[in-house]
Parts: sequence; structure tokens; C-alpha cells
Amino acid sequence: MTEQGSTADIAATVAPTTTEVMLEADRLRVEFGTLTAVNDLSLNLRGGELLGLIGPNGAGKTTLLRALAGMQPLTDGYVRILGTRLGDGDDTEGRRWIGFTPDTPPVYDALTVRQFLRFVAKGYELSGPEVDERIDFWLEKVWLRDKAEQKVKALSRGMRQRLGIARTLLPNPHVILLDEPAAGLDPVGRIQFRELLCDLRDQGKALVISSHILADMGHYATHIGIMAHGTMLRYGTVGEIAASAGERCRYTLTLAGVMNGAVDVLRGIDGTSDVLVDQDKITFQFSSDRAKAAELLADLVGRRVPVASFVPSLTGLEEAYVAAGIGQVD
Repeated sequence: MTEQGSTADIAATVAPTTTEVMLEADRLRVEFGTLTAVNDLSLNLRGGELLGLIGPNGAGKTTLLRALAGMQPLTDGYVRILGTRLGDGDDTEGRRWIGFTPDTPPVYDALTVRQFLRFVAKGYELSGPEVDERIDFWLEKVWLRDKAEQKVKALSRGMRQRLGIARTLLPNPHVILLDEPAAGLDPVGRIQFRELLCDLRDQGKALVISSHILADMGHYATHIGIMAHGTMLRYGTVGEIAASAGERCRYTLTLAGVMNGAVDVLRGIDGTSDVLVDQDKITFQFSSDRAKAAELLADLVGRRVPVASFVPSLTGLEEAYVAAGIGQVD
């Protein structure tokens, strides 16, 4: 593997175009004896898309991520990364673009944080004076810069989780696969991690994140996949999945500035109900139809309501998950 651009380009290097399919999975099937862990599952992800996987224990999420990373032998189907099919002859070109973090990232306790990342860099054939610069860049991104010379064994679980993410991002992959990455993170760490995911998504990376924290999914995911028994029961954009729970769903509107009459404006629009306000956020019930939601947003902007964001709220995802008839999220 070779270094992908100078350190100055670390955050800017993305795949050739965000309209290109970066990750393609076709009819993936993984069997362990009589158990089918992934059952004829297909999906495509383009640059700038982030798929959030949710489902109960044993749904097949981890096996799917390992299969997408080329680490799990397939019973049938194939995976392509930037057009290169994994498992066919020399697939190094495809694998060099993949970054995968398991739910318990492997680390070496006896090394310092910096020594561990230098070791990882050598595995990717990253060398020269830029390596420490690159390491410092990602340690800053995962809020571990002040732990660079500390032994890994002294890190908390959340810090080890963040170190694992830094290890994954070090070679600057274009397809990023993370299995329960927020496990062990405190509330502040989760907020910071959401910001990092949004940043990676906006750079044009393609990401698949397995998580049981639905509250976070609504902030960074562009797509949601609900899995059970190795099958993708629901797959679509966040709006589509939230809307699948019924004809109405709850939206969250965040104001960019103060507008005392914003609540009255919303309450006066036909179709809105249960309007609640919490500082700069207003939640309300409205039609789950995307076209009607778009018309409502245009109406609000036309009335000079300072809209910073307008999205289906977590309630919609929760309702969609319950409507799928699976049970509790793991």
C-alpha cells in the first residue's frame, strides 16, 4: 500500500467524484453451517452517503460489515470498492480504500498511542517525516492529542475506541466501516464523534455505521438500514424510513436566529399539530409525505422563518423500527 497524498491533503483527499458508486454489494450471502448470517443482501453507496445499520443482536450487522471489508468469506455474491471486486485475483487496489473498525478495536497495550499509530503506518507503507504530522492530525480529530505519549493500557474504553478510529482513518480510506463506534463514549464524546462523522461524510467519503444509538443516527446518517435475521427489512433515506412508520411523523426544526412568532406561524399552517418548543428547536407532527414536507419548508422560508435545519426527528426512526416488528434495538 502507498501513501495517499501529502499530509496537507489529508482531510481534502476524496474519491474521484461524489456521484460515483464507491461501495457496491450484490446478493451477499454468508453461511455458518446451517446458520445464514447475511441473506442475499444488496446495497450501493456513493460518496457523501452514510448508511446507519440498526437491528437486534444476531441480526447480521457485524458479519455484513466484515463482508464489506473483505474480511469475511462469502458464500455467494460479491463486493466492489471503487469498481474493484474483492476476492478476485489482485484486489489490493480496492482494499487500500477501505477502513474498518470492529466493535473492540485491536490495540497493543505496551505501546504509547503514538508508537501504536507509527506501527500501523508502517503496515500501510506510510513513511517519512509526514507520518507524525499525519498522526497528530488524526489524534486531534479524535481528541487524543494530549494522550499521544501515554501507554495504550492506561486509556479508558472510550479513549481506546477513539484510538481505533484514528487507526482506521490514518491511511485516509474512502470507504469507512465502523462497528458500534460510539460504544464507551461519554455524552460529550458522542457529540464530538457525530461532528467527525458529518465531516467525513461531507468530504465525500462513503460510510457504513452500525449503532444502537438511534438518537445519534438522526444527526449524521443519510440512509438507514434495519436488519433482522440477516435480511435488510427496511432500506432508504432517513426521511423515507421515518415516513414508513405511518402517514404522519414528528419533525424537528432548528432556528438559525431568534423569531418569537415562529411557533405561532407553525400552528397556523394546515396539517401541523402537537407543536412544542425547546429554546431554538421546535418539534411538531406533520405529514410524512416528502413532497408535502418540502412544500411546508418552502412555506416557512417564504414567511421568513430562519430555518437552520428541518429533519424528521428521532421519533420517526423509532416508530419505523417498532413498525418493523423486530423488538428492541441491541
